[in-house]
Parts: sequence; C-alpha cells; structure tokens
Amino acid sequence: MKTTLFLTAAAATFLHAGPQAPVAVEPPSESQWLIPTLDARLRYEFSDVEGSDGSHALTLRLRPGLKIAEWHGFTAFAEGEFTGAIIDDYNGGAPGVHPFDPANSIVADPQNAELNQAFLKYHGHDTTIVAGRQRIIYNNSAFVGNVGRRQNEQTYDALSIAYEADSGFKASYAWVGQVNRIFGAQANGVLSTVDSNIHLINASYSGFDDVTFGGYAYLMDFHDGPVNGWDNNTYGILMDTPLGGFRTHAEFAVQGEAGPFNDQEALYFHVNVSKDILGLTLTGGVEQLDSGFQTPLATLHTMNGFADTTDGLRAAGTTGGLTDSYLSITAPLPWELKWTNVAHIFGDNSVGTDFGFGWDSLLVKKFSEHLSATAMVGYFDSNDARYLSATKASIQLDYTF
Repeated sequence: MKTTLFLTAAAATFLHAGPQAPVAVEPPSESQWLIPTLDARLRYEFSDVEGSDGSHALTLRLRPGLKIAEWHGFTAFAEGEFTGAIIDDYNGGAPGVHPFDPANSIVADPQNAELNQAFLKYHGHDTTIVAGRQRIIYNNSAFVGNVGRRQNEQTYDALSIAYEADSGFKASYAWVGQVNRIFGAQANGVLSTVDSNIHLINASYSGFDDVTFGGYAYLMDFHDGPVNGWDNNTYGILMDTPLGGFRTHAEFAVQGEAGPFNDQEALYFHVNVSKDILGLTLTGGVEQLDSGFQTPLATLHTMNGFADTTDGLRAAGTTGGLTDSYLSITAPLPWELKWTNVAHIFGDNSVGTDFGFGWDSLLVKKFSEHLSATAMVGYFDSNDARYLSATKASIQLDYTF
C-alpha cells in the first residue's frame, strides 16, 4: 500500500506585549542552506526460533537525508530509508516483502525503499512544533517508540508539540494519523501502514533535587479493521528518584478498552533499582502486565529480552499476564568496551507459573563520534506452549554524520 505524506506545513505565531526593537538576522549563505546527513548500518543477524529453520541475514541499511538550515526558527528535513539483503536466507516477517520464507525464523529486516522522515519544524520560546513524518519516542519506549533496533524503523505521520522550561517542566502532545511499521512499504496492508486517530500526551517535572515525576495519557484508535483490537486508552504515572543510595524507577499504568476485543481493563507496573559498585552498574527489577494489557506502538525489543519471544503477544495483549523479573550487570572492559548481561525469569501475573528463562548479552564499542560497533546475543528457554524457545545473535557497525 502506497502512502502519500498528508502533513506538509505547520505555522506558529507568538505575540509579546510592548514594542520591540527590530533585530537583523542574516540568512545562511548558499553553501549552508542544505545540510546532508547519513545514517548507515551493516548487520549480520542469526535467528533460530523453535519450530522454524535457522535464518542468516546480512543487511545494509542507508538513510540519506537533507536538512534545510534554520531560518527564524523554521527548518525542514527529509530522509529516505533503503535496506538491502546481501545474504537473504531468512523470513522478513510479512507477506509481500522479500525475503519471505515462512519456513525460516523471522528476522524483521526485509528489503525496503521508502520515505522514512519528512517534516517541517519550528523551534522558539521553549516550544518545538513538528508536522509531517517523524520519529516519536516517549520515556523508555515501553508504550511509544520507533523500534530503532530494526533496520526499517517505525515512524509516525503526525503533528507534535513539545514544551520544555528551564524550571524542569516538560510537556508534549502528538496527534498521529498514520503509523508506518517496521516491515516497510512493500509489506501487505496493515503490516506496512495503519490509519489511526491517536492522541499522545506526556509530561514530567524534574525541578526537585534528583527527583523526576511524570505522567502520560495515550489514547489509541486504529481505523484499519485487522488491527481494531489494538485500540486502548492508557493512563500512567512514574517517578525516578535516589533512595538509600540506589537509583529507583517506579511506574504504574491502567489501561481501558484493553485486550484483543477491547472489553477489558488491565494494569501495568514496572519497578527497578540500580547502583554503581566497584565500577559495575547493577540493576534489578520487575515488570508486570495484566492479561489483556497491550502495547502496539512500543519498542518491544528493549523490554523482555533480545530473543523477542514475547513481542507479538505483548503488542496484541494476548500474553495471558506476564511478569519479567530481571537482573543486569554492566561492566567496563579494556579498549573502552562496555559489556551488559541480563538474566530474566518469566512468569504469569502471580509469578506462580514458570514461563521460562532468558539471558541477554550486549557488547558495545564506540570508535568515534560517528562510528560504533555492537554485538548482541539473546536466548529464551520456554516452559509454556504460548512462548517459543529462541536464540538470536547479531553483530553490526553503525556510521552517522
């Protein structure tokens, strides 16, 4: 399904009391008007999911962009997204894409060519307004994110407004008319794009010493029939604060119109604590979703382990209730390497049912401001019929300017 970008312009006018002296502003020189950008990623990924053949994917993703220099607070940006498969022995995850072999394990990085972002932006008076196709990420992306792990990221055709004051108060609002999904422009139907009428509200205050309070309301209405079951209204609060020498995060949310038939109410909470000890960063936490709680716009990969076993059920609200108890250790290594390991134990809402065990390992090396390398392993051993055991591993190079 081909999509035409529906938002092409936005304007903002601010009035100030009293006369003001005119200020002369020199326009950028001709050589500064257009600023090129590039985001490139080369990645090999192996995926072995229970019941499917193992997959091997070597993909190259290029995002060339062009930015118009800021003028009186206004700027514009356009960016393409092109993913090619050098080794295509894998299942791209959606009918209509290449490669698509249902016998193979999914690596959701099909070949793709599309418009990734294109927007007009205004910034002034502590306010930023963006109209067009854009990236939207709220908090830790547990509810709204760009799925940045995948080669084809999730973007939104939207109008967004963000305000940030020196006092530590931040507030943002976005109206989303279309969600552009990770399977790309060549995927069939709602696997490519989803029409919507979504209102996203997010606010926080960090004016207290080392304490941040936040809240959000995400009202999601999807117009395309096959995903009407994603509709939900989610209201949440969160707090980040030091407590007894630990950094703590606590978050609670309630969701109405939850579940695949939109006739449920469901709860969510996430609590973790972390501390630096002898150069190590230790973090322990528990995240729980009631049966029916769904997060269709989340960056799911970051939540329950790199094996991605829970992603589809979590998005649709069909987990039957999920508790993830985890412990992570991040250690600095020689040559400025950063190594993180995470262990997960999965259960139901009562933590009485053992769904399985997971383990993740992440190794990151930053060579420069523009170049970095990442190696990642995710493992999940399932003890429940609804979850599939899986092993995934990848290594990638990222270059940006």
